[in-house]
Amino acid sequence: MTEAENPVASKLARLIADRKARVAIIGLGYVGLPLALTLCRAGFPVLGFDIDERRVALLNRGESGIRHIPADAIRAALAEDRFEASADFERLGEADAILICVPTPLTRQREPDLSFVERASRQIARTLRPGQLVVLESTTWPGTTEEIVKPILEEAGARSGDGFFLAFSPEREDPGNRDFGTRDIPKIVGGDGSHALRLADALYAAAMTSTVPVSSPAVAEAVKLTENIFRSVNIALVNELKVVYDAMGIDVWDVIAAASTKPFGFMPFQPGPGLGGHCIPIDPFYLAWKAREFEVPTRFIELAGEINTAMPRHVVDRLAEALDRRFGRGLNGSRILVLGVAYKRNVEDTRESASFRLIELLEDRGAHTSYHDPHVPEIGPTREHRELAGRRSIALTAQAIADFDAVLVATDHDDVDYALVAAHMRLGVDTRNVFAKRQLDLSRVVKA
Repeated sequence: MTEAENPVASKLARLIADRKARVAIIGLGYVGLPLALTLCRAGFPVLGFDIDERRVALLNRGESGIRHIPADAIRAALAEDRFEASADFERLGEADAILICVPTPLTRQREPDLSFVERASRQIARTLRPGQLVVLESTTWPGTTEEIVKPILEEAGARSGDGFFLAFSPEREDPGNRDFGTRDIPKIVGGDGSHALRLADALYAAAMTSTVPVSSPAVAEAVKLTENIFRSVNIALVNELKVVYDAMGIDVWDVIAAASTKPFGFMPFQPGPGLGGHCIPIDPFYLAWKAREFEVPTRFIELAGEINTAMPRHVVDRLAEALDRRFGRGLNGSRILVLGVAYKRNVEDTRESASFRLIELLEDRGAHTSYHDPHVPEIGPTREHRELAGRRSIALTAQAIADFDAVLVATDHDDVDYALVAAHMRLGVDTRNVFAKRQLDLSRVVKA
């Protein structure tokens, strides 16, 4: 059957062109919610799904729950009757297009955990009807869309490319980025066949500034991994350089700033206390795991992972050394204030945060820790650090700062009074170069 002879594809194409296609989004977190609002603004009716009924109720009240996503945008979509959230996955049959935006974490053995993707696929399969477009957005290893999602959906009796249409389009969110929002970032699209590619591209083109069609879902999956592996490897490089230059008495941040003046052949990456977020600490291992199937070594990827994973321990060692040299004491019994538990600046996102590992390492060595984070008033439940759940951010006052033996800067939020910290701390261990950037007193600062 030629493209022109496929009536279900033609019908869906018309619905998309007329902005009448109803879009379902599974997962209303840092990826799914901004995507839903972007599609609403483009004129599509959106039905969002989430397993967290409290989150569903929050969204239906017009509240965001995510700092950088304004509640006004949600209320506007609700007022225009373009958005609704639901925990009833039997309603997936109401949608013309279904976009999967669920987590793809790692197991404790650092292997891909596709349980969320598989569960979402089975939920779709239960109500799958002819003519629906299904797009996976969750980051994963090349082949997942066709090897995992497709067979589950075809168990319902329809065939991809005929009864339903399947594609992969990787999310490229950067929470808190004021320069590039969901609409502004070019959308990679790979379809399982020409019909799926055309339909998925049309849907995203109606809402995004631009799309980048590629030859297959596997290529699109590889694009996302390549982007994040590039960052992981380069961050590992500057983290290793940080350790090397520190041994030589050289400030790595001075080196990077000077090297950045070269107008070609250099791209600055910044060192830190370890990797965090939903992508860089996880995604490279997806490719390394898949590569083993083909007996291909991934030395750069795995070495970068080792270096970045080792950074929290390096920071704690530097802190212990600084306490010993300055006060003649070790970590055991010391009081440490951790500044920032979000994984990056100016967001409340704590996924895979290196701060949690820092706190664990400090407490394993007998330190007493507290934290301050203006964006994270309380640490919520996590898969890896359950014992930290419920801890609350302390107020940042002159007396509170002075009561600690050391302040460890783990996240460089802009809305922290670093001048107050510098004036009252006994010792500062800075993993983000915040004191030097603000030209504050460095006499009690150790960079790590």
